[in-house]
Amino acid sequence: MSNADCDWDDQRAFRAVLDTGSLSAAARALGLTQPTVRHRIEALERAVGQPLFVRGVNGLAPTPEALGLVGHVRRMAHASEAFRREAKGAASEVAGPVRLSVSDFVGIEVVPPMLAALRERHPRLAVELLLTNTNTDLPGQEADVAVRMARPSQNSLVARHVGSIPLGFFASPAYLDRNGIPETVTDLTRHAMVGPDRMPAYLAILDALGREAGGPLHVALRSDSHPAQLAAIRAGLGIGVVQVPVGERDLVRVLPDRVVFDLDTWIVAHEDVRRSARIDALFNHLVESFQAYCSR
Repeated sequence: MSNADCDWDDQRAFRAVLDTGSLSAAARALGLTQPTVRHRIEALERAVGQPLFVRGVNGLAPTPEALGLVGHVRRMAHASEAFRREAKGAASEVAGPVRLSVSDFVGIEVVPPMLAALRERHPRLAVELLLTNTNTDLPGQEADVAVRMARPSQNSLVARHVGSIPLGFFASPAYLDRNGIPETVTDLTRHAMVGPDRMPAYLAILDALGREAGGPLHVALRSDSHPAQLAAIRAGLGIGVVQVPVGERDLVRVLPDRVVFDLDTWIVAHEDVRRSARIDALFNHLVESFQAYCSR
């Protein structure tokens, strides 16, 4: 007899007949038909090479050989049940690693307090933070969840629009003390600016602002890194564009009625991994947190 000859379904039928004493009762317990249970018992008897039950006045009685095997079958059943419970627990427990992809600015200035609140709720969760300004390959499992500023086009991704983040002009108090506060867009031509270096989309916004101001803008520091721009603004190098909820922490908003543009924001995950409790917990927490962030 080989191990392959003893099918686990046949052994489950064997255990059910032992526990219930009849083919019909075993069939009801397993959700099968009586002929199916009988065929499985017969298949197991052929595999072990001896009868396992004899028919008596009170139903099916196990043979001595069957009684010698029952302990093994019960241990296998217990192991199978333990496996099921463990697998279900792993899927439902908010614990273990989860990988989050965000831009460098969002990863440095925005999500850390959000993740701190999440960890207080789920202390066994371990977040792996990937800082990148390009879209990660979620179907390729480069990350589990991503914060994006454009709606994804792939059908396999689940995306929640959480709002739009307003961007405005900000400067440090020290800079404004030295140089005064601009009252109009035209006044910006007399101030130092912190702006983009080579990114075409942001350079176009800067050029349009210069045309509106009626003259060229003096850019004292250029960088395509938004965290570097924010650091320069905080250091007093000039006026720059910052996400409004971040700028209002320690900077002064300039031209407060002017929104430079809005960043549409999406929380994204692959539809398959959302079934994991830890990934779903991060996804839902980010949706809630960014909705509050965008509405400030």
